[in-house]
Amino acid sequence: MLDSHARAAQPLAADLFAPLRRASPDTAFVVAQIGQSLDGRVATVSGDSRYINGPAALDHLHRLRAHVEAVVVGAETILADDPQLTVRRVAGVSPARVVIDPHGRTGAARKWLAEDGVRRLIVTAEGVAAPDGAECLALPCDQGRIAPAALVAALFARGFRRILVEGGPRTIAAFIEARCLDRLHALVAPVIIGSGRPGFQLPVEPILSRALKPKATPHLLGDGEVLFDCDFSAYRRR
Repeated sequence: MLDSHARAAQPLAADLFAPLRRASPDTAFVVAQIGQSLDGRVATVSGDSRYINGPAALDHLHRLRAHVEAVVVGAETILADDPQLTVRRVAGVSPARVVIDPHGRTGAARKWLAEDGVRRLIVTAEGVAAPDGAECLALPCDQGRIAPAALVAALFARGFRRILVEGGPRTIAAFIEARCLDRLHALVAPVIIGSGRPGFQLPVEPILSRALKPKATPHLLGDGEVLFDCDFSAYRRR
């Protein structure tokens, strides 16, 4: 029997969610999702990002949310987009909402804090107060950053086994760099933006042979968009 998260609306390709359904109960399974243009941009130079990806990609994102127990975003995503982080476009249960905000920048008047019966957690540095309605998860902070491995361990200890890292690019890059991802779903729209904000902001790697090369399976979505299901298990640190 599948649990309530796995009973969400049928995905475009059932095998996309099989790794989440098969995830071991003994460790956290972390999947990230990023939507970007053909030339690797997530926004224009002015920050406009609605909507690079089309309806099929948005449906997929909501299916991902319905298959996990917690969705994680950074403070910059909250400040830029004020997302709800709920399941609305498909049938399914909304996951807990987790915001990484070491310095308490996001404030209280945000959609993710809506009182809808779903747990809301803010990940902060020691001594930073949580907004009303959110659980405070205080973790060590080094140079303004909270280590992804520490965050994953803390969430797993609180019962969150399947975790979606939804954004933004810096947060996803931090999880890739820390080798804390099991899977990455990259949704590429047939749009060329030119100058703009890059999808990934990772340290420079001058030697091509040392570049990360996850096994990737492409899936064609509607409106010419392509979803790359990237398996990062070979790089995962436990």
